[in-house]
Amino acid sequence: MSKATGTDAQSPALHGADSHDLIRVHGARENNLKDVSIEIPKRRLTVFTGVSGSGKSSLVFDTIAAESQRLINETYSAFVQGFMPTLARPEVDVLEGLTTAIIVDQQRMGADPRSTVGTATDANAMLRILFSRLGTPHIGPPSAYAFNVPSVRASGAITVERGARQTVKATFNRTGGMCTRCEGRGSVSDIDLTQLYDDSKSLSEGAFTIPGWKSDSQWTVQVYAQSGFVDPDKPIRKYTKKEMQAFLYGAPVKVKVNGVNLTYEGLIPKLQKSFLSKDKEAMQPHIRAFVERAVTFTTCPECDGTRLSEGARSSKIKGISIADACAMQISDLAEWVRGLDEPSVAPLLDALRQTLDSFVEIGLGYLALDRPAGTLSGGEAQRVKMIRHLGSSLTDVTYVFDEPTAGLHPHDIQRMNDLLLRLRDKGNTVLVVEHKPEMIAIADHVVDLGPGAGQAGGAVCFEGTVEGLRAGGTLTGRHLDDRAAVKEKVRTATGTLEIRGATANNLQDVDVDIPLGVLAVVTGVAGSGKSSLVHGSLPGKPGPAGEEVVSIDQTAIRGSRRSNPATYTGLLEPVRKAFAKANGVKPALFSANSEGACPTCNGAGVIYTDLAMMAGVATPCEECEGKRYQASVLEYHLGGRDISEVLAMSVTEAEEFFGAGEAHTPAAHRILGRLADVGLGYLSLGQPLTTLSGGERQRLKLATHMSDKGGVYVLDEPTNGLHLADVEQLLGLLDRLVDSGKSVIVVEHHQAVMAHADWIIDLGPGAGHDGGRIVFQGTPADLVAARSTLTGEHLAAYVGA
Repeated sequence: MSKATGTDAQSPALHGADSHDLIRVHGARENNLKDVSIEIPKRRLTVFTGVSGSGKSSLVFDTIAAESQRLINETYSAFVQGFMPTLARPEVDVLEGLTTAIIVDQQRMGADPRSTVGTATDANAMLRILFSRLGTPHIGPPSAYAFNVPSVRASGAITVERGARQTVKATFNRTGGMCTRCEGRGSVSDIDLTQLYDDSKSLSEGAFTIPGWKSDSQWTVQVYAQSGFVDPDKPIRKYTKKEMQAFLYGAPVKVKVNGVNLTYEGLIPKLQKSFLSKDKEAMQPHIRAFVERAVTFTTCPECDGTRLSEGARSSKIKGISIADACAMQISDLAEWVRGLDEPSVAPLLDALRQTLDSFVEIGLGYLALDRPAGTLSGGEAQRVKMIRHLGSSLTDVTYVFDEPTAGLHPHDIQRMNDLLLRLRDKGNTVLVVEHKPEMIAIADHVVDLGPGAGQAGGAVCFEGTVEGLRAGGTLTGRHLDDRAAVKEKVRTATGTLEIRGATANNLQDVDVDIPLGVLAVVTGVAGSGKSSLVHGSLPGKPGPAGEEVVSIDQTAIRGSRRSNPATYTGLLEPVRKAFAKANGVKPALFSANSEGACPTCNGAGVIYTDLAMMAGVATPCEECEGKRYQASVLEYHLGGRDISEVLAMSVTEAEEFFGAGEAHTPAAHRILGRLADVGLGYLSLGQPLTTLSGGERQRLKLATHMSDKGGVYVLDEPTNGLHLADVEQLLGLLDRLVDSGKSVIVVEHHQAVMAHADWIIDLGPGAGHDGGRIVFQGTPADLVAARSTLTGEHLAAYVGA
């Protein structure tokens, strides 16, 4: 670069374009934020921290990133905007200095059975083009190698309306790669008919064994008995072929039962709608057990789980088919692609190599491209989304990350830190919501929100450097250097849960005895086989005394925006009954989804107005003022509060309210106590479930399962989304569970949980086919003393041994 000469050299004036080096937020009020005003430096790494529920995501995602995306969307034509997600303007007075925001969050990838790691990252698209150019025998265009494209053939007469109308004969062919048997899913589901009915009985003798279908007077049973399609007095095994077809697969048709018009539908489609389309988590335990018994998923016998047609599997490059390539570990696939030297497809090979190398660099080399996207953890899904940004030449972009260390072993966190610093050094602004001290340590700027959660949070407690945070005296600052000590005295196991010959995913014929009656932690680097061992081998495996194994993970809770912690945990039931008893009316009045609902908004509390390509507007209902209930219902009180005031309470307030006095309700108090125990005291009872984070969802599920009869609890990274100060509370809860006679098995990377364990099972030594073996079993003290594994080294460094 040549130096300026003459008068320019003395000119100290800053160019106007260089003065915009801050993102200014003034008066942010989204969710629980209390008029937050901050200035965030651009082209720096800023970490936002604070207790769970303090408002970090509200500031970073719902305010800064949301407004940036909304402004970019507005630059497109109205036609294009109609196809894009619509975003409302956040509640903020001033937002200046925004740049294009790229959000890399932990939203699980779509669990569509045909969505895989390859389809989600464009790697599959490139492989399909590669095989369509180089594969022998040549079977067709790229679509011939796509498992989500069916083959189509059509012929017939078509009318061409151009000048003189004429009818011409046309044929149409499209070669797809979809396996016809499993339709590109890789597995076929079978319903075990013996679990649905006893075929030695007739319908009038109560042949159905489906939960809730046993009574003869039940409407559902009556529809089948009086449909006229089958003989209700004949044993099912004696049905003719025609009767069996109508009974199992009959199309919906109106029938008259006792003078009432009802819909008759075959048993299989009816069950698929009523049971199989629902979230198993939300089912009552006996119905969940029935579904698990009745439905079996088996690998498709025709394509052997590859999802591809025979033609697609027969076309090969150097003896490898596209099915073989997708089944390879990505690190091996990258090596294979490097060995291909074909000038005619050189640009394609370069792009494919770059994508596959990005997988390896980000620590996901152990995955395979045919891995279903729905089986990725939140952390893995986030890192898969990062891949497309690693090689990007864009600069001056704002990258927004949501706990990028989720699901990462301490060994992998250093690599993630390097990636974030590389993005920053390219001239980008990097905003990270994070709790891990290893990531807070690399920040150029720290914003600490709090001081508490929910209504007690939403304010900026500290802004500045990491050293300033340590000296600042905030909750985060005080706990930043917390280090748990290794447990000296461990509990003795009361029994063992045997796993023999586990081979799920990358497990290499693993035999292990998991001790019961203690806190057992399963650990190892990301991709070493922890989830495969725990989730692939334990569910459905009863403990020695026949107790149920309760698996609690972070998957989304299905439910509409009407679902909230009060409805999900069953809390609303005793609360409605208490209101009804105190006022001498029926409980249905106190449900916003039933008789007590405001007639104007149907109990939603808001009126949604769809504005086509612009963001829809949700305005509080004028009739009920957002309270969701009819005015007459709000006249009924319990302990001086109406039902809408109770739902607006936080768990902590409600626990006190229902604990004593006129509102004393033991059933409600017990549920609230469990919610407080898992660290959700700040949640409002009426907060929509759709607004909860992954860690909050898991703790909510844990609270609901704590009353189960299950004796063995399996938790999947319960520290996800937990502030350093809350980890201590979680460890106390796990201790209480074990001391009450439960067995707790935790899949975890957090060193504080490892140090607190009674028994550690460490998998490794690496990821993918370099892992899948047990590399250590024993107490935390032995693991630290041996330092024989990566986990041992990092735990020793953590506890200062």
